[in-house]
Amino acid sequence: MGKATGFMDYERCDNPATDPLERIKTFSEFHAPLDEEARRTQASRCMDCGVPFCQYGKVICGTVSGCPLNNLCPDWNDLLYKGFWDEAAGRLMQTNPFPEFTSRVCPALCEKACTCGLNGDPVTVKENEYAIIEKAYESGYMKPMIPKTRSGKKIAVVGSGPAGLSTAHWLNRRGHNVTVYERADRAGGLLMYGIPNMKLEKRFIERRIDLMKAEGVEFVFNTNIGVDITAEELKNSYDAVVLACGSRNPRDINAPGREGDGIYFAVDFLTATTKSILKSNMTDGDYISAKYKNVVIIGGGDTGNDCVGTSLRHGCKSVTQLEMMPPMPKERAENNPWPQWPKVLKTDYGQEEAIAVFGHDPRIYETTVKSFVRDDDGKLTGVETVKIDWQKGEDGRMKMNLIEGSEKVIPAELVLIAAGFLGPEKYISESFGVETDNRSNIKTENGSHQTSDEKVFAAGDVRRGQSLVVWGLREGRDCAEEVDRFLMGYTNML
Repeated sequence: MGKATGFMDYERCDNPATDPLERIKTFSEFHAPLDEEARRTQASRCMDCGVPFCQYGKVICGTVSGCPLNNLCPDWNDLLYKGFWDEAAGRLMQTNPFPEFTSRVCPALCEKACTCGLNGDPVTVKENEYAIIEKAYESGYMKPMIPKTRSGKKIAVVGSGPAGLSTAHWLNRRGHNVTVYERADRAGGLLMYGIPNMKLEKRFIERRIDLMKAEGVEFVFNTNIGVDITAEELKNSYDAVVLACGSRNPRDINAPGREGDGIYFAVDFLTATTKSILKSNMTDGDYISAKYKNVVIIGGGDTGNDCVGTSLRHGCKSVTQLEMMPPMPKERAENNPWPQWPKVLKTDYGQEEAIAVFGHDPRIYETTVKSFVRDDDGKLTGVETVKIDWQKGEDGRMKMNLIEGSEKVIPAELVLIAAGFLGPEKYISESFGVETDNRSNIKTENGSHQTSDEKVFAAGDVRRGQSLVVWGLREGRDCAEEVDRFLMGYTNML
């Protein structure tokens, strides 16, 4: 342990963020890193505690506590504090294949379980991770690691999101020949087209993809497996196939007035904006525009927040975010103690920006859509909402009751549905003839990634449902290990 009293000597200091009114003028990332001395000081706050819940990654009372990747946070925090940057990067990447992604978009489960956070502010684990990986690229440490020998085994990975890239990374490091198929024009899946540029600039994804290509991973874009290439063709050409296609079937809102222009799924809205940024820096006008419009976003999660931030950057007239559930408490409840995941109210960057622009929080809680309002020409003009009263039923479950007389019409020329996803698109499982569960996810046995077809495996959201990037990386790692054992009869990957 580098500095035994660091957690008592120094206060937490976060990377400063650009003022909300300034940062909404661009789609660039908006946090400035601390200098090296200050970052090492922040690393010294790590207690190297006897039971580091930061790397635990297990379920406690229904929610995961600590990092699902079991990142060795105390180890690389100590190395960072001592100035051993390359060694810290090596230790970090023993468990995490893509720290440049998680250090930008992960909600930092590690920090929520940090022992320092029990009676104060947790260690800046996420920002320390960011500093380590960016320093590794800057210093030239991040060079292609090409396997010295190849197994001769060929694996196809369908989908290039977090789970697909993670699977490909580990299998390639093992010496297998990996080809990643992606139906979009670029790699990354939700990293590329589901997460806005201000959270994850796409040049960082391209940087990693270039590195993976140099290491021997092949990428095939604009190719839809099950349509352009049949499942049988793929299975006949490879020793194993990994389905990592994500959970891309969006949940719809079936209310009167749903048919017609002006209503879009959030993923389509975010994708169109990112594509326009990449093609022309938004000058082509080829995107779903929120400019000068009253925007209503249905859904209070991270995707809804991303839609708020994106709409503001478009120049919307107003933005409202509807949330069915009541707001979380501002502080931990007594029945939600550390190191459980804190079920508390979070005001994210998009909401912060909306407050700065319009003077109030865009979120309206315990509210749902009753109908979409259209004029005589069918043009969207508003959203009729109704308040919800949640009551516990006889079975102990909370039940939703609509409050009569609470109806209200919110002006809207653009509605974005960010209500989550119902599972993978059906043609994937149908093409490969694999079983699905009652949520339409591809079915595997507990603790396994092998589907009902022994040659076909599944990883990420396509198997577990919509989840975090860090879970996609963990799924890919575990799936790769299982595929390796299937092909070789044993595994020594991890």
